Amino acid sequence: MKNKIKLAVNSAFLAALTLQTIPTYAEEGTLTLTAGVDYSTGKYGLAESTDMTYMPFIAKYEMDDTTLKLSVPWLKITGPGDVVGGNTPIVIGSSNRPITTQSGLGDIVLTVSHTILRREESSPLTLDITGKVKFATASASKGLGTGENDYSVALDAYKPLNNTITLFGDVGYKVMGDPTGVNLNNVWFGSAGLSYRINTVSSAGIMADTRQATQNTSDPMRELTVFLTHKFNARYKLQSYLTHGYTNTSTDWGGGLMLGWVF
Repeated sequence: MKNKIKLAVNSAFLAALTLQTIPTYAEEGTLTLTAGVDYSTGKYGLAESTDMTYMPFIAKYEMDDTTLKLSVPWLKITGPGDVVGGNTPIVIGSSNRPITTQSGLGDIVLTVSHTILRREESSPLTLDITGKVKFATASASKGLGTGENDYSVALDAYKPLNNTITLFGDVGYKVMGDPTGVNLNNVWFGSAGLSYRINTVSSAGIMADTRQATQNTSDPMRELTVFLTHKFNARYKLQSYLTHGYTNTSTDWGGGLMLGWVF
């Protein structure tokens, strides 16, 4: 059973939200292609706002207890160039440069998850171990990325309470690559939430994300996301979400739509 946002999203959130916040059972050898758009805006503790449009194209292949996912995004950032990273914004400066708009390929992300526990008796529980590599494909010179790879590992948990409510969450650690002239902290991150099945085709839920401060002078990230998923049929699913941040280094507001095709 597979659940971001880290969504996100996470906010760290979009990777966590991409068809992973609503638990689904997949047969061996299932391929899902997903495309969507995510928009966010925030000051992230700086004087000027940074607006980001993030459009991921995702291929996910599930086989027995292992899931492989590759995300290739297009990214547009309007701001002074001090916030980079698309769906996981990172503050790398505090300049007074003029506002510009840059766009191009974002950071490609490879994710591998493996189920280490699947208990389906009277007290069902699923635990996954997930590794992720963010490849530095976004241009650092254009202010789209840090120009360095990131690596993370997380433990994901999914606990159905009944036929309609499922609790989910994760805890993980990320090793941050340092861009030139900036020392980023390696960080712990986590999320917790629940999904509610409204009927046979629609589900809704809420999710809280947190991440340690990436710099000693910044705040931790704290964000809350609400989401709605609708299955048109066995092959097509649409997910929408809204995100609000609660610290200086969090997204002020964000939201997006993701459409998935199952083959």
